[in-house]
Amino acid sequence: MNRQLQYSDLQLTTDKIMQQVDTLMHKGISDKVFPGAVLLISREDSILFKKAYGYANIFTKRPMDEDTIFDLASLTKPLATTLAIMNLVEGNKLDLEQSLGSIFPKFKKTGKEQIKIKHLLSHTSGLPDYRPYYKKLAKLSMGSKKDALMDLIAREPLIYQTGKKELYSDLGFMILRQVVEHISGKQLGRFVEETVYKPIAFDISRGLFFADTDSKLRHERYAATEFCQWRSILLEGVVHDENAYVMGGVDGHAGLFGTAGGVFNLLSALLSVYYGFSSTHVFKRDLLKLFFKRQDNTEKTLGFDTPSLHHSSCGDLFSEKTVGHLGFTGTSFWMDLERSVIVILLTNRIHPSRDNTKIKAFRPEIHNAIMKSLLREGKGKITK
Repeated sequence: MNRQLQYSDLQLTTDKIMQQVDTLMHKGISDKVFPGAVLLISREDSILFKKAYGYANIFTKRPMDEDTIFDLASLTKPLATTLAIMNLVEGNKLDLEQSLGSIFPKFKKTGKEQIKIKHLLSHTSGLPDYRPYYKKLAKLSMGSKKDALMDLIAREPLIYQTGKKELYSDLGFMILRQVVEHISGKQLGRFVEETVYKPIAFDISRGLFFADTDSKLRHERYAATEFCQWRSILLEGVVHDENAYVMGGVDGHAGLFGTAGGVFNLLSALLSVYYGFSSTHVFKRDLLKLFFKRQDNTEKTLGFDTPSLHHSSCGDLFSEKTVGHLGFTGTSFWMDLERSVIVILLTNRIHPSRDNTKIKAFRPEIHNAIMKSLLREGKGKITK
């Protein structure tokens, strides 16, 4: 990419950032916030800091490295499903105002036919946040699971009136996966790889992918996650989310795997489009800006999160024009659109148990330290 962002009076000292942030990351390991992590910091399309910490597997003592592959969990929502929906909107195959009843007849007369694509993306559909559907779906054949899942969601009572309140929902993105596949005729993973990742940059598809449970490809680069009581195995290269697992490892809310470099390449490409420096024809700038815009009465955009008004996981110093997302396995990214800053923190904090929740306090601390260093060392505004 040929991004030409400039900051006035920019005097960035990477060594100082490394000293301050590196100390906190080592503390995160010693305090058992996570067994291992990869942290990547970029500004103006340049990687300022990228380092691996701790262990990818605490039992084998395999060290984390910068190319370790993580279960990205809910980063699937913005980095795969949302971009797939965006591609369909760009191609005039789908409209954000389109209702579920017009796409799937089974939603008619359920009280959910009026839910629109924009409601699903912004978590304002009224659907519940989570349901353990895997317990029922695991008993079915793979060929019948998609229809059975949609039947279960169609029968699910709404928690509140559509469009009136925000409630983060996996169910909405399960539906969006089926929207993508219904309209495109392709599996979600294949569709987003062919229409988004590869056209933007081939390297992205090598650093971001869905780990299909039927895949025979397994190697030593995966970060281990939880010891799953339900499956009676230590998860390594297999999706952690049980609902995604029973759907073959691919769903709209979870299933994406990737490296810090893969996430960065995709976010950097999106940021380039946002600033108008990219020549890619995958997304138009105006559409991307629409998807990055915070929706009324929510802390969400169309598919992305924004900093919370209080106790945000990205701390207090990212600008209001910031988008990002968290993943249950210990992953996150935040992209400050005003300052052209990207912070990617990938950890396996649930290895070996999801009961470890220390990352909730650590996330704002590390992000504040990063942004303080950036603001202190490089002041000024972007010139375009």
